[in-house]
Amino acid sequence: MWSRLPFGDELRAGLGSPSSSRRLSSSPRSRVWRVQLPEAQVVVKQLVAGPDADERYAREVTALGLAGRAETPVVPALLATDPGERVLVLEHLDHRRPSGDWIVDYATALARLHATARPEDVGTLPRWRGPDQADIDSFLGLAAALEVPLPPGVPGELDDLVSRLGEAPGHALLHGDPCPGNDLHTAAGIRFIDFEQASLGNGLMELAYLRIGFPTCWCATSPAAPLLERAEHAYRAEWRAATGSAPQGDLADACAGWLLRGDALVQRAHRESADHLARIPSRDWKWGTATARQRLVHRLGVVSHMTADHSSLHGLSTLSSHLRRQMLVRWPRLKPLPAARP
Repeated sequence: MWSRLPFGDELRAGLGSPSSSRRLSSSPRSRVWRVQLPEAQVVVKQLVAGPDADERYAREVTALGLAGRAETPVVPALLATDPGERVLVLEHLDHRRPSGDWIVDYATALARLHATARPEDVGTLPRWRGPDQADIDSFLGLAAALEVPLPPGVPGELDDLVSRLGEAPGHALLHGDPCPGNDLHTAAGIRFIDFEQASLGNGLMELAYLRIGFPTCWCATSPAAPLLERAEHAYRAEWRAATGSAPQGDLADACAGWLLRGDALVQRAHRESADHLARIPSRDWKWGTATARQRLVHRLGVVSHMTADHSSLHGLSTLSSHLRRQMLVRWPRLKPLPAARP
């Protein structure tokens, strides 16, 4: 019933009274409705109470404000807010089935989104956080558990990698969870939604999603190489058009960083709860379109290939190759990630 809608007097005064509403599917962290107002349909989103609900709400409101600057829209318009109820009222957009080469337009829109933040915006959102020493220890522990010897220098390479990622230049507006499902494919282009984890940082950390298999997402995919190259070229071209410069940073570093993060093998509700890489030798689990072992084998292959000629990560390339081979020997039925999104 629409009467259960968190649509208070101030929202009614500014936008009119709802005549109907329909509850939509959403994550456990929010409630979402499609609502008919006198002038138009809108989407009403309420962040569910919890220890970090206020922070997630503030991030989303701030990110939508920054992203709203884009000359070509990349987010739904934010029409109104009710901070007391953690409610956002957003433009309603019709989503249509993505095309087979959707990641090209996706990458273009992602670059536009990233480019909306400016140097003076630093501090309005948290800084992106990369892997840390605990992630290094977990990854090296996995190698030991699978009886794969460490090439010389790997611990030092990983220490340096974590330092580089922590100091990566850039103040791009990062979505935080730019997954299939958080992108609306409309007649007028792609719009991103759900900015509860938005941050500022280096845009290549999210461009890496395309190669590394959408690490924080239920929908893990591995696009064909020619399509992937088109998408990455589109991102770099759009970033240059928007900012006048090439993207800073190292895509190989970004992919290697995602490889280290065991939390990127489970959905958000289970993150920061266990050493998930340590679970890999004894069990596998399904999340969305792939299992944890499938995801990890894919990431190992990507990093092994990308760092083969990388002066700072050559040992990691060898280790990744050997780990991948050992996993495929132990579990020969592991399949590649799907090439297309469902």
